[in-house]
Amino acid sequence: MRFTPHVTVATIVEDQGRFLLVEEWADNRHVFNQPAGHLEADESLIQAALRETREETGWEVELTGVIGIYLYTAPSNGVTYQRVCFAARPLHQIPDSTLDEGIIAPHWLSRDEIEARADRLRSELVLRCIDDFINGPLFPLELIRNS
Repeated sequence: MRFTPHVTVATIVEDQGRFLLVEEWADNRHVFNQPAGHLEADESLIQAALRETREETGWEVELTGVIGIYLYTAPSNGVTYQRVCFAARPLHQIPDSTLDEGIIAPHWLSRDEIEARADRLRSELVLRCIDDFINGPLFPLELIRNS
């Protein structure tokens, strides 16, 4: 059997101690997650992070670095995901933007408010990536190389 992890991106968008999260329906649950999603064909990791953030939150952001690269096997389905997590700063919200299917709303929450929702986080990577962002180091975007 061939092992094929799913490549995903996530974006930690921070502004004055608050983090941009997405409230969404996933796996028949009402959960919170970073703006995140799968890499699409003919797309760079950076393009994927910018697109997923825009599609799920209605925010344009500027990526500022790479927080980390994670391997995560979801207990719900046994699928392994390789997640590249980026840091970003918000630029502006797009008025009247249509969000991806399944997205309820974007929210700006403090780390404590996120931790208080620990039972409703899509995975443990949500808080782990925020803590890695807070504690550093932040790697330069040049870490990501395209062919």
